[in-house]
Amino acid sequence: MNQDLTVGTPSRVLWRFCLPLFGSIVFQQLYNIADSLVAGRFVGENALASVGNSYEITLIFLAFAFGCNIGCSVIVSQLFGAKEYREMKTAVSTAAIGSGVVCLVLMALGLLLGRQLLELIQTPEELMADSLIYLNIYLYGLPFLFFYNLATGVFSALGDSKTPFYFLAASSTANIAVDILFVTAFQMGVAGVAWATFLCQGISCVLAVVVGLLRMRRIETTGHVAAFSFPMLCRIARIAVPSILQQSFVSVGNIIIQSVINGFGPGVIAGYSAAVKLNNLVITSFTTLANGVSNFAAQNLGAWKLERIHAGFRAGLKMVWLLCIPLVGLYFFAGKWMLLLFLENPSQTAMDTGLTFLRILAPFYFVVSAKLVADGILRGIGSMLRFMIATFTDLLLRVVLASVLSLTVLGATGIWCAWPIGWTVATVLSLVFYKTTNLEKQLSPT
Repeated sequence: MNQDLTVGTPSRVLWRFCLPLFGSIVFQQLYNIADSLVAGRFVGENALASVGNSYEITLIFLAFAFGCNIGCSVIVSQLFGAKEYREMKTAVSTAAIGSGVVCLVLMALGLLLGRQLLELIQTPEELMADSLIYLNIYLYGLPFLFFYNLATGVFSALGDSKTPFYFLAASSTANIAVDILFVTAFQMGVAGVAWATFLCQGISCVLAVVVGLLRMRRIETTGHVAAFSFPMLCRIARIAVPSILQQSFVSVGNIIIQSVINGFGPGVIAGYSAAVKLNNLVITSFTTLANGVSNFAAQNLGAWKLERIHAGFRAGLKMVWLLCIPLVGLYFFAGKWMLLLFLENPSQTAMDTGLTFLRILAPFYFVVSAKLVADGILRGIGSMLRFMIATFTDLLLRVVLASVLSLTVLGATGIWCAWPIGWTVATVLSLVFYKTTNLEKQLSPT
């Protein structure tokens, strides 16, 4: 149910709000890695590489869905904290209309240009057919992705982190089962993996939207509620567009890095595809908790309770660092067993690649997690320019260094070294920006 994040002990309120988010993280990652896990173990190494190739492109579309989610969630949080419920409902419907238009445009572009995008990242010919099949089916389900993200963003904005958890728990568990059914019983290969995700994501989207609409109806308002407001769209866009740009450029950067990796052959591609899934599990975990910090900051900004925002930053930092301890140990010392979840009888090249990637990145999770919590505050209070500067700095450094270092004697290992450097520099920037932001200047109603 809805939860007011502007009352109660800040650390206790944030922990209570974020614990279900952490549960959601686990199931969200099960959802994300199920395709690669099933493809790698039940179809083969090339199937895993094909899904991995398509995955880098799907991140572009996910960036738009995530940006729409954040734009809606931050504004709805601020309005909910300020108890402006009529404007809040208008924000939800306006975001839904805007997201629908964006989704349709992206679907058309993706279906028309899918092969060209795969060629752009130098997809090996032996992976092209399966990569394109996976990508096209993913695009058919894009409306489910957009509206599911929008619904969960609204739930979080209202302080409800439990409902998204229930949906994710059910849909991710079903996705794994359907993945295995389609691949092993029906022998559908990579297409079966993609259709399983389409089916489970579609069902969870419909249920989330229905529950969201019922939740909105229960919130009492007076006067006419506008279904669409251009000024409200602009207000949402001021948060959403920078978030979309940030995520999109990160995705484009990942595609460039993927094209560099593709030059090292299927073994390195497969090892990276497995390891990056594990890495994304961690980064998404931190990002999801940081989104909780964003909702906390936004509600308290709307209620003009600025001192609670700083308390939320400290509590968020403690949460992500506690999460870092087991994850760093697991990836650094037991990375081989984690990689074997994705790789059935892997080549030595694939295993060595995955292990090297994890051992280089894992110790720096303590660094990047601090950046993401600071980013969560900046996004929640609407300080998007500073948020973007820190993110683009990280991206630019990683892309340039990955391209340059891959040409040295380090080879593929040089690519992995780019991550810690980019993370460290960007973390310093994010922390400085957070510490020097004047919260009172963020209280403008625009």
